[in-house]
Amino acid sequence: MADIQAVVFDIGNVLIDWQPERFFDHVIGPARREKMFTEVDLFGMNAGVDLGADFKSAVYEKADEHPQWHDEVRLWHDRWIEMAQPAFDHSVKLLRALRAKDIPVFALSNFGIATFDIAKSVYPFLDEFDQ
Repeated sequence: MADIQAVVFDIGNVLIDWQPERFFDHVIGPARREKMFTEVDLFGMNAGVDLGADFKSAVYEKADEHPQWHDEVRLWHDRWIEMAQPAFDHSVKLLRALRAKDIPVFALSNFGIATFDIAKSVYPFLDEFDQ
């Protein structure tokens, strides 16, 4: 078997749990969440942020487009870190064990710049990747 030369981690659902549905189910209830997710393209909006759109502007503009969901949509920005939790401790331990063995580790993710910065402020291990 060949030696491992590097390991690439995804972040969402590998190092950090990413379940916006769970957050909104808790905050507004499953039935209202399902209705909102049907009426508002939150994942499309998020894809735009991942592609470089300004995080706050994108979310707040989407909220303004849907006045019936205005406050709820803004939660995507205002309480985003609550959607990106918890960290998967076993994955973080693996990341650190690989680094301890001098195996380069990299992150490959579709995080937007702003959301990645928010995540780094809560999850310091996101600064532990090789450049």
